Amino acid sequence: MGSSIHRLLRRRITITGGISPSEPITTINSMLRHQKITTNTIIANSRTFLKLPYFFRKSRDFSNGFSSSPSFFTSPFSSASQSSSITASFVGWYLGMVKTRPILTKSATCAVIYVAADLSSQTIARPVSEPYDLVRTLRMAGYGMLVLGPTLHFWFNFVSRQFPKRDLITTFKKIILGQTVYGPAMTALFFSLNACLQGENGSEIVARLKRDLLPTMMNGVMYWPVCDFITFKFIPVHLQPLVSNSFSYLWTVYMTYMASREKVDSSS
Repeated sequence: MGSSIHRLLRRRITITGGISPSEPITTINSMLRHQKITTNTIIANSRTFLKLPYFFRKSRDFSNGFSSSPSFFTSPFSSASQSSSITASFVGWYLGMVKTRPILTKSATCAVIYVAADLSSQTIARPVSEPYDLVRTLRMAGYGMLVLGPTLHFWFNFVSRQFPKRDLITTFKKIILGQTVYGPAMTALFFSLNACLQGENGSEIVARLKRDLLPTMMNGVMYWPVCDFITFKFIPVHLQPLVSNSFSYLWTVYMTYMASREKVDSSS
């Protein structure tokens, strides 16, 4: 078999002229050695890739590259995080305004709540064919901005100075004081100012108060004590007007309805 290989190589080399006939064995050994080196290299690379640390490192690189590219899997979560950051920024800005400009911030908040409550009240009570009474909404906004917002600020500061504790007995004292002093005074002032802005005279305003003030106060006794208990017991003083305004949304829907009733005929 060796002589046959020798003859074949001699014939091939003679035809191609690439290798000297005197070096057939050297050529065979070189070819076999080159093939062995190539095979060993492939096996070594395969073993290197199949090693667990290398495999996991390549997998991690691939997944990092995949996650860094824009994808619909990550877009909803990024939108949610952006929304939460915007909300947190707004809350931080509002709390900063409450501390730096308390009266203006609380008054503006009260005006916004009164506008929303009045529009809700009109939506419930008015026929669908009738338009919104924007003049009435403007009156409510002015009352919240110029009257109720500032008075709430001073009232809660006054109550906190007179009764600084937050125990149960002190909280009930604050509630009773609010229901007997601040609540009736602000309700009477609300009805009187609103009636005056609608063009009613003194006797008509008095007649309105006789008709509407006592029923409104009785309904307030059923609503406000629970709200005041939460406000005085658990809320810091500088945020109490905000919480009170939040509770007053439903109450203001009722109040704006009562204030929009027809005037009393004082001649009867």
